Amino acid sequence: MKYFLDTANVDEIRRLNALGIVDGVTTNPTIISREGRDFETVIKEICTIVNGPVSAEVTGLTREEMIEEARNISKWADNVIIKIPMTEEGLAAVNVLSKENIKTNVTLIFTVSQGLSAIKAGATYISPFIGRLEDIGTDAYALIEDLRHIIDFYGYNAEIIAASIRGLPHVEGVAKRGAHIATIPDTVFAKLFSHPLTDQGIATFMKDWAAFKK
Repeated sequence: MKYFLDTANVDEIRRLNALGIVDGVTTNPTIISREGRDFETVIKEICTIVNGPVSAEVTGLTREEMIEEARNISKWADNVIIKIPMTEEGLAAVNVLSKENIKTNVTLIFTVSQGLSAIKAGATYISPFIGRLEDIGTDAYALIEDLRHIIDFYGYNAEIIAASIRGLPHVEGVAKRGAHIATIPDTVFAKLFSHPLTDQGIATFMKDWAAFKK
């Protein structure tokens, strides 16, 4: 399973990308707004840091607005992906963009039928939201399993990006159930490779080594 960073903080992206385990980046208007910088500038900079896909979301609501934005954003970098909301207008935009070889990530997916519709429209990636589904008492992991089954059964090329990840259990849960990708906030990302027992073990080793050298 691939790890995407769900952030627009360039310093954090650069730091974590140096570990060699970041496969891509996702952003959205809310994340971008927190940086207080120009949208285009931020996306272009991220695309130079990360070799993998970088999702940049449109803000228009009509198909015409989305298509126009997408065509413009797609020129910013070879690895930029256009993030489109799961709406009727969004699906129409994805249908047009897929025929122009512009890669898309359809976001805000909460049901199997939404995911399948996005795939049929031509989405490169589909993003079911794990945390938000759990908030309303829905089995989010079942959605991941069902979408993966459909993709494999019918031979679709779309990939599942598990989004709204809020902790390690989510990352590990979607990995077990076949998500191709988990997009992870930087606050959670650091927990992927840390554990109190690891820190305790290192401290013990260093203490023993210092005693040995005396």
